[in-house]
Amino acid sequence: MTLPAFAYLLERLAFTPGRLAKLALLRQWFATQPDPDRGIGLAALTGELVFRAAKPGLVRELVAARTDPVLFDLSYDYVGDLAETVALIWPPRAGVNAPPPGLAEVVEAIEITPKAALPELLAGWLDALDANGRLALIKLVTGGLRVGVSARLAKTALAEWAGQDVAEVEEVWHGLTPPYLDLFAWLTGQGPRPSSEDRPVFRPLMLAHPLEEPDFPSIGPETHRAEWKWDGIRVQLSATPGGRALWSRGAEDISGGFPEILAAMDFRAVLDGELLVMRDGEVAPFADLQQRLNRKVVSQKMQATHPVGVRLYDILFDGDEDLRALPFDARRARLEGWFARTRPGRMDLSELIPFASMAELEAIRAGAREAAIEGLMLKRADSEYAAGRQKGKWWKWKRAPLGVDAVLMYAQRGHGKRSSFYSDFTFGLWRPDGQGGQELVPVGKAYSGYTDQELLWIDRWIRNNTTARFGPVREVEKSLVIEVIFDAAQRSGRHKSGVALRFPRIARLRTDKPAEEADRLATLEAMIVGEEAAAD
Repeated sequence: MTLPAFAYLLERLAFTPGRLAKLALLRQWFATQPDPDRGIGLAALTGELVFRAAKPGLVRELVAARTDPVLFDLSYDYVGDLAETVALIWPPRAGVNAPPPGLAEVVEAIEITPKAALPELLAGWLDALDANGRLALIKLVTGGLRVGVSARLAKTALAEWAGQDVAEVEEVWHGLTPPYLDLFAWLTGQGPRPSSEDRPVFRPLMLAHPLEEPDFPSIGPETHRAEWKWDGIRVQLSATPGGRALWSRGAEDISGGFPEILAAMDFRAVLDGELLVMRDGEVAPFADLQQRLNRKVVSQKMQATHPVGVRLYDILFDGDEDLRALPFDARRARLEGWFARTRPGRMDLSELIPFASMAELEAIRAGAREAAIEGLMLKRADSEYAAGRQKGKWWKWKRAPLGVDAVLMYAQRGHGKRSSFYSDFTFGLWRPDGQGGQELVPVGKAYSGYTDQELLWIDRWIRNNTTARFGPVREVEKSLVIEVIFDAAQRSGRHKSGVALRFPRIARLRTDKPAEEADRLATLEAMIVGEEAAAD
């Protein structure tokens, strides 16, 4: 498959909003493209294709040598995406008639080409491609596809095309490497199911639906079990004869960032739980856990000041025995028995909460904020452990959000299909400026919560009310009030305001409210004080 064919797929995916339509495009692509190119494309879509020497900085240097830097800066500011800007502005070179490269050719050449020779190699390909091909090439080598396709969606399309359960694809996935020749051989009936060989592979997690009032009549103490929804990150612990791994909810191997958890996994089991910072048995705010996230190497000092543990929810495998088909009550009994025998370090059990009625659960949930807990989980006692969201099996009942009226301060373009719109918003609250007046201080960023119609309105407002530009960021007139809701507010030394917000999103536009009447920083700080006092 030539690179232009992959470029065409990316273009269709980027401009196809519906999930079902994207799945159809991917299924067709898997069905029509040859090996190894379709495996290389799959690796790119799932984030498994990494070129360590080909970075965005290299692309910037290439375009700087070919174009006027002022023209490039103006173009980049308007377009908002590096790959798209370079693809459009790259000047043609007379006399170039080389054929466009294939996917496999690109991967092989980048892997074997010395770093010093990469600029000439990439420039030659850019000369041979049209704008769409250049866009695909740059996104391929820098890893920034952003076409609205998650790794899970790509695997789902692959499973649908092959007539397999996506959970089966997930279970063999982490023992494979691009271009996945043995995977495609299995899916096309030309080879055996790839074996994990006792390696610690990821098993898809069971997820929950948000609980809403119409669902209340189906919930009861006879049929459901309740437990706290802890405010950390969901993880899977996999310990097998072939090794140990700690997986995030999105199937990312995060073992390197939490060596103390890996060291404690001296057992053979696959467990489901919540990763938390815990001090003396007490769960710390999520902001403390954020200090540990996205680190490939963690210092001994960080491990001491931000100690982590796992609060266990479920057991999927006990040794070689697969427990996922058992009902929840049976798995919970197995988990309790396993924990009593094993007593693993840095782990404890998430307690079950007895209740007699939904009214009693509502009262319990009402106290979740004071206990620094995200809410409740409700699980059917007879539910097997099945991948994904199973309607009516598991419910999440989060505590009511907090909210403030804030002033829009800065805006930046989004990514993928939102790259043409200002969709990332920085907002602020008022505080005393020390001279008898008030000043705005940024308190957070919001990327979601608005409708498509509201996005169009905000984008137009931003373009008409820009006061300054800083690269892709626009500063705007401090006059638009937005209602922002969030799950929690926490103290943070990393932010100018001294406050960090958990999951901020826009609830509505307050065009009826003057900016001077937006909330004060003290209002937000009082929410933190209230939660801390209740927790004490």
